[in-house]
Amino acid sequence: MTSNAQVGSVSEARGPAPVSVLVVEDDATIRRAVQLALERYGYRVAVAADGLSGLEAFRAGAHDLLILDVMLPELDGIGLCHRIREESSVPVLMMSARGDALDVVAGLEAGADDYVIKPVDTAVMVARIRALLRRATFRPDAEGPATPKSGRAADHILVFGDLSVDTLGMEVRRAGETVSLTPTELRLLLEFAAAPGSVLDRRRLLRDVWDYGWEGDTRVVDLCVLRLRKKIGSGRIETVRGFGYKLVRG
Repeated sequence: MTSNAQVGSVSEARGPAPVSVLVVEDDATIRRAVQLALERYGYRVAVAADGLSGLEAFRAGAHDLLILDVMLPELDGIGLCHRIREESSVPVLMMSARGDALDVVAGLEAGADDYVIKPVDTAVMVARIRALLRRATFRPDAEGPATPKSGRAADHILVFGDLSVDTLGMEVRRAGETVSLTPTELRLLLEFAAAPGSVLDRRRLLRDVWDYGWEGDTRVVDLCVLRLRKKIGSGRIETVRGFGYKLVRG
């Protein structure tokens, strides 16, 4: 675990209570290093040493964000993420020691919002945590994104075929049924809904949805789009090869 002094203030409190982070990591040295680093930034940190203990800790406490190692005993990080996603949309940051593409893809497909490669630089981890928390508490402007009149049921309700997006209630429905989205998936959908029919490239989505101020891995975008398609309809978001993605209007 490395550090960087140019990350901002030491206090990272959100309102009257500090942000609660659960770290699930089997390596005691890494677990302690991550815990101490995050506590220096004002986070309240709980830890677990294996996947089953992590699941118990997740269910026992109200955590704002989870950091899961991929390689865990008892229940690996991928399986743990799957179990958590069955119960919650809490932001999840995966850690991978190898940076193996298969680990990254599996973690994102399981429902993780982002990932970091070990050894983790403190500055990178804190920046990713801040970005995830911003997405989790994101609320658009009261008037909602601009959209053509033909796609508007009300000023704050956007309609695209059988899909409706309430930008005030932060609720998505498909054919009248509520669609459960993670904060990242919802933020991604709102970006598409703000510019229906327009092609959004992956770099722009990394910047606007993931809050990356640096070059990021576009696999994060592709896997999140894939998950979003499964929930709102495979034909609702169209791939424009060589350019990016767009939301189909009708």
